[in-house]
Amino acid sequence: MAHYVAIIEDAGPDYAVGVWFPDLPGCTSAGENIDDALRNAPEALELYAESFEADGKPLPRPRTLTELRTDPEIADDIKTYMVALIEFPARAHAAE
Repeated sequence: MAHYVAIIEDAGPDYAVGVWFPDLPGCTSAGENIDDALRNAPEALELYAESFEADGKPLPRPRTLTELRTDPEIADDIKTYMVALIEFPARAHAAE
């Protein structure tokens, strides 16, 4: 099962908690708190994958946290924000 690294940005009680995926540009999620944001993240992955599938493109390979730490565009965000592994949801129609 594939897991994608997610960056969780918590800007405080007056703002939604944001989640984004360095390997999936434009794939974002949010919630009122960290728990909600993490619960919503798999759905964001699923919707993103559906969009790629509709365009006939494969999803980018998920990089490891170690690989992302060496990416200068992501390294500072990994140091600054919380990180989580989000499991790519099993696709119901994949078994059909």
